Amino acid sequence: MAGEIVNRVAASKLITIDLEDFYPPGERVAIDLKDWLHEGLVLREKDFRNAVQAHDWSAYQGKYAAVLCSTDAIIPSWAYLLVTISLAPYAKKVVIGSLELLESHLYEAIIDSLPLDPYKDRPVIIKGCSEKNIPETAYASLVSRLLPVVGSLMYGEACSSVPLHKKKKSQ
Repeated sequence: MAGEIVNRVAASKLITIDLEDFYPPGERVAIDLKDWLHEGLVLREKDFRNAVQAHDWSAYQGKYAAVLCSTDAIIPSWAYLLVTISLAPYAKKVVIGSLELLESHLYEAIIDSLPLDPYKDRPVIIKGCSEKNIPETAYASLVSRLLPVVGSLMYGEACSSVPLHKKKKSQ
């Protein structure tokens, strides 16, 4: 053999971002307001307020919470806010909506705080496969944040990536 085998990917300036690495640890819970509605459909203010007051909110200590209603009931905005006020002292994060929306909010905050200097004018690949369920919105947010600074942007794995963007050379 004439030469040494060289791992060109390891030797390159390529930076791989795996959104799974940023996954915030902690339990996610959904709080369904239907359980506090008359027949799962009608909000009776006095009964609802009593149910919220009697609930053990400390059970959500350190958790991420999504407040939703899984039935077709019409829920006034103040009801969600009342639950949020009770949850806020205990939960790490509260959103009104689904668990998927909760994940999107968590990733949005992480991506917004991501320092961009390490990626300036560098080739970046966003890893596509992960064990955890990463919301599609997280990938879109990451691309939007990186686009103005990276030299090039790809998606997938280093051995089989899909090119997404390459910075035009200045004239």
